[in-house]
Amino acid sequence: MSRQRATVEQVRQIQDYFQEGNEYHNEKKYKEAIEAFKKGAAINPFEENHLDELSTKLKTMSVKLVQESIAYMGCAAVHLKAMIDELSENEKDLVPVDNSLADVFKGWD
Repeated sequence: MSRQRATVEQVRQIQDYFQEGNEYHNEKKYKEAIEAFKKGAAINPFEENHLDELSTKLKTMSVKLVQESIAYMGCAAVHLKAMIDELSENEKDLVPVDNSLADVFKGWD
């Protein structure tokens, strides 16, 4: 199955899941955070099996739940940034990217 270019709606959904996951993570609700990050990273993925591969790697490493949450947070952040990058300038204007995320992403280019 070929992947389609990111849409404004997808970026909005991913950002919502990322923010939800971040809130859960800050509340130390790591299982809920992981699920939210996974939901965001699963929207129009660049690689179909990336979440399964990450899960397998984390299991072999015997990480703590907080570390697992951070790993999925990173995955979701990279995915969100890549999806935003696919939008046209006009489309980017339609997505109110959180200022703190936008500042972080500026350093990634």
